[in-house]
Amino acid sequence: MKFTLEVDMADTGWEGNAVQELERILRYWGGNLRHYELKPGDGSALYDSGHREVGTWSVTAPR
Repeated sequence: MKFTLEVDMADTGWEGNAVQELERILRYWGGNLRHYELKPGDGSALYDSGHREVGTWSVTAPR
């Protein structure tokens, strides 16, 4: 299986605090990970501190 986590940092307004935003996204994602089986088809949107969707994570079947 393949795990993908993608964050689009363009037009986010994160200038000067991109590291903090990415830390927050990863911390929240990691804390919610136990709610998923991590099987193909699992995934969810990722949100920044302004509650804007800035990316996704997903699990897909092997190629």
